[in-house]
Amino acid sequence: MFFFNIVLAVLTFIAYVLPFLAPKWFPIFSVLTLILPLFLILNALFFVYWLLQFKRQVFLSALALLAGITFINKFYKFSSNDLPESDNDFVVMSYNVRLFNLFEWLPKEDVAREIQTFINEKNPDILCIQEFSYAADIDLKVYPHRYIFMQGNKIRTGQAIYSKFPIIEEGNLVFPNSNNNVIFADIKKGKDVIRIYNMHLQSIKISPDVNEMSENVDEINQEKSTMVLRRISRAFRKQQQQAEIIKVHKANCPHPIIICGDMNNSAFSYVYRSIKGNLNDTFEEAGSGFGKTYNFRYYPGRIDYIFADSGMKVKSFENFPDFVNSDHFPIMTRLAIE
Repeated sequence: MFFFNIVLAVLTFIAYVLPFLAPKWFPIFSVLTLILPLFLILNALFFVYWLLQFKRQVFLSALALLAGITFINKFYKFSSNDLPESDNDFVVMSYNVRLFNLFEWLPKEDVAREIQTFINEKNPDILCIQEFSYAADIDLKVYPHRYIFMQGNKIRTGQAIYSKFPIIEEGNLVFPNSNNNVIFADIKKGKDVIRIYNMHLQSIKISPDVNEMSENVDEINQEKSTMVLRRISRAFRKQQQQAEIIKVHKANCPHPIIICGDMNNSAFSYVYRSIKGNLNDTFEEAGSGFGKTYNFRYYPGRIDYIFADSGMKVKSFENFPDFVNSDHFPIMTRLAIE
C-alpha cells in the first residue's frame, strides 16, 4: 500500500509542476493535468487510511495535499459569494451551444428554443456563444449589438458576442492550421470600455467535436483508431500555440479584459495559467461545488471559463449542470467595475 502511495505522490508532484512547463516539451506528461483532481482524491483517501492506523506514512499524503492546497479551489469550492446587487453591476454568460443540436446529438426537440428561453430568463448583459450556428434561427433581438464570426465550408460554425451595450470595435484572432479561433469586441459601458474575448481552443478529441463532422467517415474512423494519449498530446501542443497568440494580443489591450469561452483544458494546465495570467477566475472567486461545465459521464469536468480583470469585483458565479441542451453547460457571472 505504501509503495502505491509513493507512486501516487510522485505523479501528483509531477502534475503540480506541469502548469509551469510548456506542453511542447512534455506533451505526454501534460495529460496528468487532466486527472490531477483524481490524484487529490486518492491522496486524501490514503491520508485517512494511514491516519486511522496511526501510521507515520500519513505524512507523505499530508505533504502531497498541503503542497496542492492552491489547486483544490480550482477543483471544488466549499463556499460561494453572492454579493448584493448595485446599479453598476453587469452580467456575463458564456455557453458552448454545440450548433444548437443541429445534428441531433441529443434525442430531444426544440433544443434551440429551450436555449433561447434560458437566455431570456437569465437575461445576461453580455452573452458569448461558442459553436454558434445560424441554422437554429433563434431570436436574440433583445441584444441590439452583436459580433458574429463564421467559418467553414461544409458546415458553417463560429463564435458570437451579443451585448446590450454598444460595440465600438471588433475583430478575430486566427489560429494556424485550426478550425478554432477567438473573437473580441470592445464594449462601451457608461464611461468605461471593456474588451470581451470569446475563445474556443483546440479540442482534445476525447469525443468527436463539431469540426470533425465536416470530415468524411473514413477520416473520423482513422482519427478514432489513433492512440488517445498521442491525440491529446498533439492537441495540447496546439493549445499552447493558441494560448500564446491570445496572451500576446491581450498584453497590448488598453482596456480592462474579460475572457470567456471553451478552453478544452483543465484549470491545472499550462494553457489555463497562460491565458488567465493575472485575471480572476470567476468560479474561484464566487463559485461553489465542482463548477462542472462539461457533460462527462463520471467526471465533473470544468473546461469553460470566465476570467475577469483584476479591477473588477466578482459578485456572483453560477454554473447550470441541470440544463442539458449541449455537451457543455452555461456559466454566468455578475461583475462590477471598481
